Amino acid sequence: MSDTVDPPDPSAPGGEGSIQLVGTAHVSAESADRVERTIEDEQPDVVAVELDEGRFRQFKGESPDDIEASDLLQGNTVFQFLAYWMLSYVQARLGDRFDVTPGADMMAGVETAEAEGIDVALVDRDIQTTIQRFWKRLTGLEKLKLFGGMLVGVGGPWMAAWTVGLTIGLFVGVLGTAFGLSLTSILGLGLPSAAVLDVVLLAGVVGTAIALLLLAAFSGSEDEDAEEFDIEQLTDTDVVSAMMEEFRRFSPGGAEALIDERDAFIAHQLVGLREEGYHVVAVVGAGHRAGIQRYLDDPSTLPPMDSLTGTISGRRFSPYKLFGYLFTLGFGAFFVLLLLGGAEQGWLLRLFGAWFLVNGIIAAGLAKLAGAHWSSAGVGGAVAWLTSVNPLLAPGWFAGYVELRYLEVNVSDINHLNELLDDEELPIPELLARMREVPLFRLILIVALTNIGSMVASALFASAVLPYMSAEIGGVGEVADLLIMGARNGAELLWSFLP
Repeated sequence: MSDTVDPPDPSAPGGEGSIQLVGTAHVSAESADRVERTIEDEQPDVVAVELDEGRFRQFKGESPDDIEASDLLQGNTVFQFLAYWMLSYVQARLGDRFDVTPGADMMAGVETAEAEGIDVALVDRDIQTTIQRFWKRLTGLEKLKLFGGMLVGVGGPWMAAWTVGLTIGLFVGVLGTAFGLSLTSILGLGLPSAAVLDVVLLAGVVGTAIALLLLAAFSGSEDEDAEEFDIEQLTDTDVVSAMMEEFRRFSPGGAEALIDERDAFIAHQLVGLREEGYHVVAVVGAGHRAGIQRYLDDPSTLPPMDSLTGTISGRRFSPYKLFGYLFTLGFGAFFVLLLLGGAEQGWLLRLFGAWFLVNGIIAAGLAKLAGAHWSSAGVGGAVAWLTSVNPLLAPGWFAGYVELRYLEVNVSDINHLNELLDDEELPIPELLARMREVPLFRLILIVALTNIGSMVASALFASAVLPYMSAEIGGVGEVADLLIMGARNGAELLWSFLP
């Protein structure tokens, strides 16, 4: 359904309708039974459910929607989709634990309404809109906490600690090597051009340190009473209110997008049905019941509908974007100053060729390792030199776009991945092999490894290739002298144009 209130229905009964809210837990069999009993007893004109059209079709087992390349590979959408996957996985695990299909409460409402010949209204906001607005409102620290908490829930503290630790370690290793930090020299290994080994060593040292710190923080954090948890507590007003307040303390902006805006959106839909004279039983999550009821009691407090729909644009000023522009400007200035400083054009062309080849070979190689077709890996490698100059671009996006010619990615991939992750008997190598067969996972893996390849290549070029090629003109010191001379000559040239 669209993110707008439907126009008035000419066949509506008219007069003053009514709304009866039924608060449920989405993984509760008891909630599903209560929904059925309420609909059978009330015999309403309409059963409204907290679903959008996409999730409704998924629950009904219809063909899942394909994922558009422009949506999946655009900016932060990959991370938003990963967040959606993780949220669905957590809900699936809860459903397994309590032996009920997630969303059983909503489908109980739909199936009971259909059996009784009652119309069904889908009153929730589109899930993609909600996830996008939720992601945009999270701060950087909140995003890290969110993924860290989900990793702990999915794989336990050991997996979460090592995943986060080694990821940060790899990033620090690449940066450290790019700025000349050489563990091979510090350890006296006598390997002057071991840039890749330096990345690995730094990543291992930093990643291990961070993992140990995280494991120490995670230890003793498990709730010993977890097995005593009663899912029906999630429909208790006091328990739900406490959980909502806890989430607001974690992320006020995220709570606004995930809870408050949806309360208002659903209330808009229900008020419209009530004004048309319908008697409605509305099945909503227990966490939304109080907020929706406040709007139903006083519709004048509802925010405008257009403030609840559409996507949210990012901040106009971003330190990350500023860094990207400055990095690109600095790279261009490096070659221009060398040229103005008197560097041989042949040497500059060879230097640029080395930059192109090192980025292209490593990025394309890792893309192929991830399972990309040769054409996809080739495109990622061909643009890697340019995208590594501009951090606002990524070679993985280009490789991913081409790979989508061979892959059909759709929402059902998420369920397939969840099923694989639930199989605790699968050995890790076999699990990873099967996950790579899932189009969505393979696409994300290709994008990620192509980008990592470009990062590693940039560090390798700065720490090994550039010093090696500088020997042709007298060493790194001579390169610095050429840059200084180029700056002087450039300043004089600019000065000559001034009146």
